[in-house]
Amino acid sequence: MDRRVEVLKALSDKNRLLILDMLSCGEMCGCDIMNGLHLTQPTISHHMKILVKSGVVIGRKRGKWMNYSIDRDIIVDLKKYLDHITMDKEDCICERKPSVCKHIRKNMFQ
Repeated sequence: MDRRVEVLKALSDKNRLLILDMLSCGEMCGCDIMNGLHLTQPTISHHMKILVKSGVVIGRKRGKWMNYSIDRDIIVDLKKYLDHITMDKEDCICERKPSVCKHIRKNMFQ
């Protein structure tokens, strides 16, 4: 669960989503990402650090440049998780322990 939290945090920024969109075409050099988004090098470095730390993106050094690509396994895991929480199922946490939902709802508005 902690990994998914980090992934979702990493995806909660417009620029990082744009970077992922660019990387969906394949591996790219950081300089190409910078030029494509018209962002400064420090800004790109900041976003790439977050994406790499979360595991969403893989960074690999080529000479003096960094190349980046999407870790498709992480994206597949996230997609499966989102599919899981949006479908009706017998093993829902509320079905296993109905009092949990009451407790969660009660504490949400305090």
